Amino acid sequence: MTLVAPARRKPRTPTTSVLFDVPGPRARRRNLLIGLVGSVVILGALAYVIYRFNKTGQFSGTKWEIFEYKQPQITILEGFLNTLKAAGIAAVLALALGVALASARVSDHAWLRVPSFWFVEVFRAVPLVLLMFLFYYGTPSLGLRVSPLWAVVLGLTLYNGSVFAELFRAGIASVPRGQSEAGYALGLRKTQVMTSVLVPQAVRAMLPAIISQLVVLLKDTALGFLVTYDELLKQLKQLATAPQFEYPLIPLVIVGGAIYVATCLLLSWFATWLERRLSRRGSRTAAPTMDARQDLGQSGGAAAI
Repeated sequence: MTLVAPARRKPRTPTTSVLFDVPGPRARRRNLLIGLVGSVVILGALAYVIYRFNKTGQFSGTKWEIFEYKQPQITILEGFLNTLKAAGIAAVLALALGVALASARVSDHAWLRVPSFWFVEVFRAVPLVLLMFLFYYGTPSLGLRVSPLWAVVLGLTLYNGSVFAELFRAGIASVPRGQSEAGYALGLRKTQVMTSVLVPQAVRAMLPAIISQLVVLLKDTALGFLVTYDELLKQLKQLATAPQFEYPLIPLVIVGGAIYVATCLLLSWFATWLERRLSRRGSRTAAPTMDARQDLGQSGGAAAI
């Protein structure tokens, strides 16, 4: 008598996703139609804008000649470097402040947890422009004089540091509870569990959100022209008043926007590269652990035999 093995059933294709239901044929056709119509509308609007720019002489050679001269090039470069300077200092300070506030938010001591909670809630709610105005125009009444650079940096630090604190706290809360329990089981203190176990995993999980907030921080430096800081937008605004080039506002806006977009894309690319590098490092560190578990299982099995 010959025994025939039962045929294996093919695994069913899942019809639902974690976040949404997988669309069927009719929904896919509808989504494709909506996408095509939206693309046509966007391209039409873009073509109309280009037509109006051309009609009003925004692409004339006189308006674009400003980029051929050395002094405007130096002015734009100085503004861009000032933007990077303010964004770099504010990013470092905001990240440090966010880590400190997040650590206080998850503390067991109420005298740390409660003030940090109100600090985060207050400075997340205050408009960034108001903070810059407060440091630049309000401090002279207290006998202090804050430079435009530090008025921008301090405003960006307080606002974005509060946002980073919530990001870090959410990242720590997203780590499975078993991770901290395993650390305590090994005899680690809470500070050691936080710095060695929870924070690295939280930063890795919240890295996309952190980079997105850094992009927002970079763009928010453009508000510095309101407190007379010589960042990129202020320099472009000054160049746009040149009558010999027929007030080239639109060309300068196009070039300035391209600089901002290129910088943000470069920052996003760096975030993607860093995330992949951290993922590869995590997989390499996890491999010896799995090998050790297999060796332990094999040795245990041999001992049982």
